[in-house]
Formats: sequence, structure tokens, C-alpha cells
Amino acid sequence: MNIPTEIVELPSKGLLYPKDNILSSGKIEMKYMTAKEEDILTNQNYIRSGTVIDKLLQSLIVSKIDYNDLFIGDKNAIMIAARILSYGSKYEFNYNGTEQEVDLSLLEEKPLHPDFAKATSNNFSYTLPHSKNTIRFKLLTHGDENKIDQEIKGLQKISKTNTSEVTVRLGNIITAINGSEDQQEIREFVNNYFLARDAREFRKFYSELTPDVDLNVTLANNEGGEEVVSLPIGVNFFWPDA
Repeated sequence: MNIPTEIVELPSKGLLYPKDNILSSGKIEMKYMTAKEEDILTNQNYIRSGTVIDKLLQSLIVSKIDYNDLFIGDKNAIMIAARILSYGSKYEFNYNGTEQEVDLSLLEEKPLHPDFAKATSNNFSYTLPHSKNTIRFKLLTHGDENKIDQEIKGLQKISKTNTSEVTVRLGNIITAINGSEDQQEIREFVNNYFLARDAREFRKFYSELTPDVDLNVTLANNEGGEEVVSLPIGVNFFWPDA
């Protein structure tokens, strides 16, 4: 028996993936969820390790891709598509004590940033507005995120009070500082010379540059008004009856 599939378009349009990578087509094929995937969603080991969504998406993707190659924004698009294909587009949840409903099919892709659209590789340049240092950086993939998580966990084993997530992430995003690709120089700059106001402007630019699904939604608040928030993704995102 054949399981129906759908083609999902990626926000990145496949532009920065290597030409020999199937992701360069800008599309992937996904199948509908079965009882096998519901078993994944209830796997306590996956839930405890925080890998349950990744295990689910890997099971649903039919295209022969390397999951670690996915840009984070493309992975977000796949996650939204998986929810719609599995349980429909209506997403009901509680936010600050108020019952909310969002139509996931109305979520739109972020407009593709001009610098991304004209790039030929995952390698970008940015001049920090205050210190005037020039950095080169890359957009993170799922594999990069795993590497960052492992580095942070390793530091926390050394010191329970370690709070270096921001600097670790910047150290993995930045690939060169003023032309130097020396990792020690990059980490030294991030830890000691990266001005907070420069870091804030860079994070804003990085967010604008990253192809993604716009997960900002307008919700009613307790005062009778509305507010724009990032879509809350809770236990009932893939378990509507939870």
C-alpha cells in the first residue's frame, strides 16, 4: 500500500546548498504521519533528550537528504508542514490563560534578504557599526546546532554555573574576524572585545538574513487587546488531543 506524500518548498529556495546536494532543488518530499510516527512522539527517551521533533521529521522526510545539512529556517518550514499534513492547519492552544486558535496554513515565509539571494556560498560579511571590525559568518544548520549544544553541555559539566551560551553560539557563527580565520582569535574577540551594542545589531542582521517561516502571530491578551508573539509550540502541537 502506498502512503501519500507532498512536496514542501524550502524558505531558502535551496540557494546555498551545494549543487550536488538534493536540498539545492529547494524542495523536499514528505509523507503523511502514520502510527509509527505516533510511536516516536511518545518515546520517552526522545522526549527526555529533546530530540523527539527531529526524530519525527527524519521519519517523515522521504527525500534522501542529510538532515544535518538543513538550515534552521528550512527545518522550521518542514516542521510546520508536518503538523499540517498530520493533523490539519488548525492549531488550538492556551496562551496566558486564554484559549487561542491559529491557522498554520496562513503562516508565510519571510521575504528573502537581498544579501542571501545574491550569495553563492554560506559565507557572509558584516561590518560592526560601532567598533568597525569586519566579521565573516555563516548561517547555522541542524548539524551546527547539535555541535553548539554539545559544547554548551560540556562547559556546564565543568561548571554548573556556566552561562556562556551567547558567546559559544557567536563563536560558531563567526568564521573570520578582520580577515583572520584563527579560531583562537575569533573566540578571544567574542569573549572580550565584542561590544554588546554591536552584538545586538549583528543578531538583528543575522535574523533578517536567515530564510525562515514567519512564526510571529497576533494573539488576544487578557486585557482584551492583541499582541504579536512568537508562535508557542507546546505538547499539543503534534498531539492535538493532549
